[in-house]
Amino acid sequence: MVDAPAVPVLLDPSRPLGIPFRTRIGERITAFLARRADELIELQPEIEPLLAVTERLLSGGKRMRPAFCLWGYVAAAGLDRATMDGATGAPADPVLDSVLDAAASLELLHASALVHDDVMDGSDTRRGAPAAHRQFEGLHTADDRLGEPEPFGRAGAILLGDLLVMWSVEMLEQAGMPVAVAPAAYSIAQRMRTEVTCGQYLDVTAQSRPFGAELGHALDAANRVVEYKSARYTVYRPAQLGAVIGGGSPTLLDALAAYGSPLGRAFQFRDDLLGVFGDPEVTGKPVGDDLREGKRTVLVAHALAHTDATGRALLTTRLGDPELDDAGVAALQQVIIGSGAREAVEVMIDRAYQEAIAALAEPSISTPGREALTALATAAVRRQA
Repeated sequence: MVDAPAVPVLLDPSRPLGIPFRTRIGERITAFLARRADELIELQPEIEPLLAVTERLLSGGKRMRPAFCLWGYVAAAGLDRATMDGATGAPADPVLDSVLDAAASLELLHASALVHDDVMDGSDTRRGAPAAHRQFEGLHTADDRLGEPEPFGRAGAILLGDLLVMWSVEMLEQAGMPVAVAPAAYSIAQRMRTEVTCGQYLDVTAQSRPFGAELGHALDAANRVVEYKSARYTVYRPAQLGAVIGGGSPTLLDALAAYGSPLGRAFQFRDDLLGVFGDPEVTGKPVGDDLREGKRTVLVAHALAHTDATGRALLTTRLGDPELDDAGVAALQQVIIGSGAREAVEVMIDRAYQEAIAALAEPSISTPGREALTALATAAVRRQA
């Protein structure tokens, strides 16, 4: 007798970012984009580049935000309610089915933020490919269009980012959530969109301030950017969104906030370190890009406060220089290391991680939810990309 092939396990708390999960989220996004393409058929072929850039951008990624949403749901509902079809591996529970669409909608919001962020930072690459505005510039050049390619590229990317926000809202609203929980879920998603947009503005404001602030002020500014631009929409709100759909209590939502805020900050602190010291073959971005863009991160704030006069002069004159070459990047890396900033940020990551894990002791969090959220926390802070 031949055994039936095993069905890939979507809900495995020990592997919350497993291939079956990432595949399922990708399938949801692909199906949604196909429906949008069918609706926009009268705009073809002019609209095709928007769809093509979107598909490339959304074909990869870590799927962290959907994972926090899905396992926030399990934290509230447990695995008994989150049932799967034993033959196909598809959700047998209609609520779980809607959670997957809600989770996938967060990838559209994230893609929007990436597109706009790359425009504001003047980034050339994203996930190992040209950034969206660079792709639109290439389209302008290839088609021998009138005007300059750079404004066309920026305009295309801004509009694409706006479209992705609207589509993320549409995908969430079409997820088919139970009527009893939908208003609370929409409210969390609305706050998340507001928070990340305001966080982006806080970031732009921070980059425009002259150097010279005291460490306390610089750290406060950097931490406010991290909280609203990253922590709220990476961990905090996605986990709460899933938990609300699962019928989570106010106590559980508070616990997920206490988990999500420090973990989201730690996630961004890791990003800051990777932006300066990461391997471009793994991160998909050139080494030192954050230095060329002049990002006022916690890492930079620590370095400015604790380096010597020579190091401070180098940071203030070369940070934000788009022409910074490999030698310049290496020199700034040495200033950051020598100031103790790299080590200090690693300590901050570990403390925030421990704070997040402690929050998961809340008894109302289901056992599989706690296991998965613990694994996700480790993945968020120990990653190399």
